[in-house]
Amino acid sequence: MNAQAQHILIVDDDPEISSLLSGYLGGHGLLISTAPSATEMRAILKQERIDLLILDIALPGEDGLTICRNLRANSNLPIIMLTARGAALDRIIGLEMGADDYLCKPFEPRELLVRIRNLLRRSERKQEPLNESYKHWRFAGWTLNCVTRQLQSSEGVVVALSAGEFRILNALLKHANRPVSRDQLLNLTRGIEADPFDRSIGLHISRLRKKLTDDPRSPRLIQTLRNEGYMLLVNATK
Repeated sequence: MNAQAQHILIVDDDPEISSLLSGYLGGHGLLISTAPSATEMRAILKQERIDLLILDIALPGEDGLTICRNLRANSNLPIIMLTARGAALDRIIGLEMGADDYLCKPFEPRELLVRIRNLLRRSERKQEPLNESYKHWRFAGWTLNCVTRQLQSSEGVVVALSAGEFRILNALLKHANRPVSRDQLLNLTRGIEADPFDRSIGLHISRLRKKLTDDPRSPRLIQTLRNEGYMLLVNATK
C-alpha cells in the first residue's frame, strides 16, 4: 500500500458502482475505501485520514444531502456528489449543502478521475504554507483564516466554508470594492470543467451571504452587478 497515495472514500450503496470505481481509481494510484451508508462512513472517517469523499445522494437511511450538510457544519473535507441523471434539483441542493462538485449518473470513470485530481490539487494548494500577510483577511467584523478556510465573527463564532465558498470569498476580498465577473469566479471554482451555464456561482454567493448574515434581499456586503458579476463592499486588510 502506497503511504503517499491520496485516500478517497466512496459512499454508495450500489456494490457494482463501488467495485467499478474502486478498481478504476485504485488503478490510477489512489487509495480507495468504500462505505454503503452513513454509519460505515463515519466509522472510516474516525479511523482513517480521508482526502476526498465521493458521496451518492440516494442512500438508504440518512441520504447524501443530509450527510453533506452535517459534514460541512464542522469539516472542510472535499466532497463530490453523485446524482441521478436529470435530477437538477438534487444537484442544486447538493451545492447548497456545501458540496464542492457534482457528477450525474451514468458517467465516465475518467471524468470522475479528472474532477478528483483537480479538487485534490486545489485542496493541496490551500494547505501550502502561506506568507504571514496572507494567512488572514479581516473585513466588516469578520476574519477569514486562509489556512483553515474558516470564517470567524467578531463574537468568536467559527463558520466552516466549502472549497468553492472559500475560493469565491478569497477572490472577492482580493478585489474588494471592484467588480469580479461571474466567469472569473466560475473558473476559480470549476477550472477546466467550467460550464458557462453552471448555476453554482449564484448558489455559492447565496450561501456566503447567509453565512455572513448579509440580507439577500438588500445585501450590504456582496452586491450583484447586473451584466458584470459581483462586488464585495468592504475595507479588507491582511
